[in-house]
Amino acid sequence: MIPVCFVLLGETLYQAIDAKPKSVAPRRLRRVRNIQANPEAALLVDHYLENWRRLWWVLLHGRARLVEDGAEQQRAIAALRRKYPQYRTTTPLAADALVIALEVRRLHHWQASHPVRRGEARRRPA
Repeated sequence: MIPVCFVLLGETLYQAIDAKPKSVAPRRLRRVRNIQANPEAALLVDHYLENWRRLWWVLLHGRARLVEDGAEQQRAIAALRRKYPQYRTTTPLAADALVIALEVRRLHHWQASHPVRRGEARRRPA
């Protein structure tokens, strides 16, 4: 598993190869080579709390592709910078960063059950 920063725009999830030091060039990263070899991919997003009654996860399945230039790449990078202040400050995200797009086709989800008190609406994970 590789932890990633992501943003969801419509039904496409984006992540970018940021400026953190890597052992190889971005196009030689295993996740990039995996997409080139087999674009069917999945991403697990989970929410952990000490209160296990509030745990949840979402597993997104879809087709991944690389976005190397153009308006889609710029929209994704701008959205990632808005969501993650670190991409504007300590770990800059280059304007020409390689972007991975996951076109979500289906999802599975789970949420731990917890009692809903009278008058309290059950909230969905953010």
